[in-house]
Amino acid sequence: MRLAQRVESLQKNVFADMDEAKSKALAAGRDLIDLSLGSSDLPTPPHVLEAIARSLPDPSTHGYLLFHGTRAFRDAAAQWYTQRFGVAVDPETEVLPLIGSQEGTAHLPLALLNPGDVALLLDPGYPSHIGGVALAGGEMYPMALRAENGFLPVFSEMPAAVIERSRMMVLSYPHNPTSATASLDFFREAVAFCEAHDLALVHDFPYADLVFDGSRAPSVLQADPQKRVSIEFFTLSKSYNMGGFRVGYAIGNRELIRVLRQIKAVVDFNQYRGILNGAIAALTGPQETVQQAVDTFRDRRDAFVSALNAIGWSVPTPSATMYIWAKLPEPWDQDSIGFCRELVQATGVAASPGVGFGAAGEGYVRFALVHSPARLQVAVERMAAFLKG
Repeated sequence: MRLAQRVESLQKNVFADMDEAKSKALAAGRDLIDLSLGSSDLPTPPHVLEAIARSLPDPSTHGYLLFHGTRAFRDAAAQWYTQRFGVAVDPETEVLPLIGSQEGTAHLPLALLNPGDVALLLDPGYPSHIGGVALAGGEMYPMALRAENGFLPVFSEMPAAVIERSRMMVLSYPHNPTSATASLDFFREAVAFCEAHDLALVHDFPYADLVFDGSRAPSVLQADPQKRVSIEFFTLSKSYNMGGFRVGYAIGNRELIRVLRQIKAVVDFNQYRGILNGAIAALTGPQETVQQAVDTFRDRRDAFVSALNAIGWSVPTPSATMYIWAKLPEPWDQDSIGFCRELVQATGVAASPGVGFGAAGEGYVRFALVHSPARLQVAVERMAAFLKG
């Protein structure tokens, strides 16, 4: 059987690799503490579940749901964005429901790239950003993120020949995996760069709410309120603990929304209407559970960083997300995959190798704070014994 060449570029995936390693550890009888996936362990808010439950017996919710049937959700999303960021939004032309924000980042390159066109992507960055470009036949130019630059790309470093062939730039702040944040001034610089070079500016924004210590993450649309070049993807997975429900949306430039809608129309419909009813309840209802989630991950951050520092593994305290991005000690500082494989085999603690997020991630490891402080303390104790051994 002959397979398409594009499949070759999808052979390696950081989550699939670690899934195999975790399976082997479980088979060997290890007590698994899985810090490799950023899937929140917190419950979905009760009022959201109640809205979904009320929909189940209603037969009018059981059929296919096309775009015009999503108007109530789009209204709620537009209202949420305007209240949060002060950006006026047209729910008819500037909002598109998505089956998780990953659908948007994976499908938009199909509408923007011809084979051989370039996408400017963060390195390290989220794997689906790379996958979408590969499926579209595009090429990736890695914008290397370095600690000395706050894990922000330096636009002046990009070669003119690469920019000439580029059609889109993908950003994502607060950032997975490094936990870095970006200022509104940085987004203004990014918008100006993309306008000057006729690029679509794509901002993946899943951690909009997971910012600590009183700070707030800006939206790229605050730097581009006329939405001249920008589109932003938001998911309810993190803020409302709805990862399994796969609900998010795109918001931004109406032409980008239009072409993404065209791609979506030939790939899928929308979620079950009851799930969107739950999402409406999340966006328009009480927001206390969002702050509770933020407080929970802040406490876990503090506990985990303190425990690592106590065993001599110095890591910075992140100001956002649910991750710790830790520079590996010797002799693992250039073998993040080897470290993660041996760590889970020996201790049952699973983490994500930095190189799985891009070449610039080598020498780092990402820990997801998806367990209680007590369980995180156990994980650090096991790692301490592993590093000594």
